[in-house]
Amino acid sequence: MSSKYGLSWGDKDLRSVKSPEDLPEIFNFAAVMTDRHLAEGRGSNVALHGPAGKFTYDELAKLVNQTGNALLSLGIRREQRVLLLLRDSPEFIFTYLGAMKIGAIPIGLNTFALPSELEFYIRHSRARCVVGEGEFLQQIEQILRQNKLRAIIAVRGNGVDGAHDFQQLVSSQSPELDPAPTHKQDPSHWVYTSGSTGSPKAAVHLHKNTLFAIEPYINNVLRMVPEDIVFSVSRLFFSYGLGNSLFIPLWVGSGVVLMPMRPEPDRIFDFISQYKPTLFFCVPTGYGRLMRDDMDAKKLSSLRLCISAGEALPAQFFLEWKEKTGLEVIDGVGSTEFGYIFLTNRLGAIVPDSSGTVLPEHTSRLVKPDGTDADAGETGELWMSSPCTASYYWRNHEASKKTFYGEWLRTGDQYELSDQGTLSYHGRTDDLFKVGGIWVSPIQVESTLLSHPAVAEAAVVPHPDSQGLDKPAAFIVLKSGFSGDQKMADDLREFTRSQISHYKCPRQFHFVDDLPKTATGKIQRYKLRSQLASAD
Repeated sequence: MSSKYGLSWGDKDLRSVKSPEDLPEIFNFAAVMTDRHLAEGRGSNVALHGPAGKFTYDELAKLVNQTGNALLSLGIRREQRVLLLLRDSPEFIFTYLGAMKIGAIPIGLNTFALPSELEFYIRHSRARCVVGEGEFLQQIEQILRQNKLRAIIAVRGNGVDGAHDFQQLVSSQSPELDPAPTHKQDPSHWVYTSGSTGSPKAAVHLHKNTLFAIEPYINNVLRMVPEDIVFSVSRLFFSYGLGNSLFIPLWVGSGVVLMPMRPEPDRIFDFISQYKPTLFFCVPTGYGRLMRDDMDAKKLSSLRLCISAGEALPAQFFLEWKEKTGLEVIDGVGSTEFGYIFLTNRLGAIVPDSSGTVLPEHTSRLVKPDGTDADAGETGELWMSSPCTASYYWRNHEASKKTFYGEWLRTGDQYELSDQGTLSYHGRTDDLFKVGGIWVSPIQVESTLLSHPAVAEAAVVPHPDSQGLDKPAAFIVLKSGFSGDQKMADDLREFTRSQISHYKCPRQFHFVDDLPKTATGKIQRYKLRSQLASAD
């Protein structure tokens, strides 16, 4: 049996495909994600779990087809952008794959974004359709009216005047849908960067890309089987969450738990206890929040793997989590442009404060400012090469030229290579700064501060002293029961001086309730730099 416009199966093991050259010219990735499991006898397996109920792979395939037909009925055509302003829910999955299956381009939007930010996404993408929660659509009604959208579809709520009701529209459609005959080099989906260093950019991914981003991680780290169940705190609109909750489980044929509500610590523990996932995905700040309050480790008994990405996992978080739960957290690094995690630790061989090694299916370089490769003990920018990388940034030629450098993806991340071949994160290239002519990595200083028993979160940025010379300044979120006074500042100063070189120690300590972060949990250090500059 074969999938129309997908990979053939029966006579070929899909996991034997090693490069885009092995794929047929006409290839639709969404068709492979849904139809293959029916042909291989997994139609009755549960694909989606959550408050909305359970959906088998049979039901998933039908609803994806119905959603694709609904979009076609509204005039949505190939390569037109479909924006998803949806919580993590079955409707997100149906719409994302349904749009991709008809050759349109789905784009998940940050559900925590301000109306002005959503307006940017709508205008920048030249979207033809928005599928959104009714309450979210109401907040941007004026913006929607000002833009020439072909269709607006409301999920759970009336939305705005003229919007179609998702349930009514989809349920009236045929459950049969032939996939669009997309070329493997046609765009399949876009993902906007999180904006941790400035305005978001739209990374354009192709139908041939994503398979080669997720397969190496599945094979080398997760070792997943269809019986696994995934639960990701990171949202589907974020590249990491999209891989965790859509591409990876639906490629393997396993289940995924979808949490539409805000992921508060108590709720996360309750979901794990109720739905019994085996794999848990989170970000470092999320693990930190989960450990701030009393946690019942017994609720985590179903987990066999815990994974972290988004930013480097501090060693203190790794050690505390292992002590409290008995589980190791596998820290990894990926990027929106790459499509998923490419640099990672491995279970049983984890080096705290290290990002591990690059997966063997990918190629890497560590490039110093003079263009030569770094040796052990040296720091450089990580460059990656793989068939899974995005092609370019939509409508941003200058940024595309800087990031997509021939066959290489310049990650913008600085790493130090150890004698054992592992890589340790030193921050974004834009975050590094010099003190007395010597480079300082804010990550190293932050990790040191986080090992202090009073510190819950920390961020370090440069700030000029009275002579105009940059010195480290720290923003600190304290754990409950501690006071941000001069005594605490003196204590933290002496503590860091005992751990790292004096020139790296913060000269100023600012105690705050929260740090500015992207919706994906990354600290926005540029906002802290701006805050200090404004105060001056």
